[in-house]
Amino acid sequence: MGNNLKDIRKQISSVLNTQKTTRAMKLVSTSKLKKADEMARRSKTYANKIVEVLGEIKAKVAGGENTQDNPYFIPAKETGLVDIVLVTADKGLCGGFNINTIKEVNRIILEHKAKNAKVRLRVIGKKAIEYFKFNEIEILDSAVGLSATPNYAQAAEFINKAVNDYLQGMTSKIILVHNGFKNMISQEMKVSQLLPINSIELSKECSSVLEVEPNEQENEVLNQLANKYIEFSMYYALVDSLAAEHSARMQAMDAATNNAGELAKSLTVAYNKARQEAITTELVEINTGVESMK
Repeated sequence: MGNNLKDIRKQISSVLNTQKTTRAMKLVSTSKLKKADEMARRSKTYANKIVEVLGEIKAKVAGGENTQDNPYFIPAKETGLVDIVLVTADKGLCGGFNINTIKEVNRIILEHKAKNAKVRLRVIGKKAIEYFKFNEIEILDSAVGLSATPNYAQAAEFINKAVNDYLQGMTSKIILVHNGFKNMISQEMKVSQLLPINSIELSKECSSVLEVEPNEQENEVLNQLANKYIEFSMYYALVDSLAAEHSARMQAMDAATNNAGELAKSLTVAYNKARQEAITTELVEINTGVESMK
């Protein structure tokens, strides 16, 4: 019985130490989430403005008609070679945050294979890299550290490799997948087609004062802005994913802290019960010894 009590005490101590760790990790994630959320909000505002300006320029350049031959805006093909760019975290302990992104990518892969399209993977985040390598799925390009510390220049360099292949006619489509921030307690999967650009709804009548005079360089202006839109979309996905990662980890550590508390209570009850049984057994033995001496 003594050994049993000792084992339970060790278990209680271990659980309480784990609870301290998970509580500390929750506080760290909460602090980081506030900073990441603010960064994501500012980035979203800038991204929306790029979309607005790009939509207006596309609508006004040659009336928006000649852009059908522009590689950035031509109708997407469902066949051919497709690049999937995905973002996960470098670390775990954030619930289903990473695996949900991987599951979505696997779904997209199967969907395109059913249409006889080939798929290449460009992966950001150690967790996804480890998963695909373990499952012997080829990765064309990868980056570690970028999802933890989003950097615009590095994000642009990474996505422009895929853009260059697309512009050279090697691929027919670029799809971006990441688990994004919805609010403090939930995340949402975001799948967007980066190229060709089709997510911008254009109005035939633009209300802004933006004026674009037709000239031989009008498509160059449109192309540069389109490329800036793609680069920033990649950067925003990293920022958005980081905020979602901290949100998911905060939830996971909160649940782990609560579970540790419940387990500690359960073990304490078991310890008290075992201790009471030990005391009762000792009393019975003492009484038996006294009776035998009479």
